[in-house]
Amino acid sequence: MVRTGIATAARAVGAAVLAAAGALGLAAGMAVGPAMDTAQAAPHSPNPPNSWGTLYGDPEAAAPFWHYQQYDDDCVPMSVADVVGELTTNQPSEHAIVELAQSTPSITHSGPVYTLPEKQNHGDGTSFNDEPVLLAHYGIRAVTTSKTRTEKTGLPTGMQSLQQALAKGRKVIAGVNAEVIWREPVKDKNKDGDPEANHAVVVTGVDTARGLVHLNDSGSRKGRDEMVPIDIFVRSWDSSGQQMTVTS
Repeated sequence: MVRTGIATAARAVGAAVLAAAGALGLAAGMAVGPAMDTAQAAPHSPNPPNSWGTLYGDPEAAAPFWHYQQYDDDCVPMSVADVVGELTTNQPSEHAIVELAQSTPSITHSGPVYTLPEKQNHGDGTSFNDEPVLLAHYGIRAVTTSKTRTEKTGLPTGMQSLQQALAKGRKVIAGVNAEVIWREPVKDKNKDGDPEANHAVVVTGVDTARGLVHLNDSGSRKGRDEMVPIDIFVRSWDSSGQQMTVTS
């Protein structure tokens, strides 16, 4: 289980359910939460390709739903709030989404999805696998997958799958290593010394013409439509086994 938590102070220095395969239009998956009316974005084609590449997603439309997180470890709830806003235009505040996460049982560990950090201490963050749990409270179905979960969920991960999701109007939250994204020294590493996932971001677009991934990154003060080279994004995303939560 990976739980995320990024200190907002670090960015101040730097400038800081059961969803069916057909519903996703990608593959079969896991569903979470009670049956509710599902808020969905209308599927649409990616911007027309030119001789250089294609823009998948709509970063400009997504940008207004970015907000900077006030706690050091609530990137998952804030990413969920961003997606809710994009799909319904009724975005929960940070206070509201944190309250929901505090009162909702986790499906991956004992206790609630999220617990506020104690004063002057870093929090434990939130499991990526609990993202669909929070989204379900807003009538949004989603599947979370990764390299190790593809067989179970039926939903492949990787850049091609991510681009296909964006092309269909789906919303995507990805588990990443924040320091790689922010071009900072990597502090969180696994036993092999590789970057470890510690952050969640909303992927709002992939521009193959410019070689950029567009993000709404609540952990950075410059995170509204944050643009990252594709290779940097993939290196950061690899830290979670290319985990992503995709709406239906």
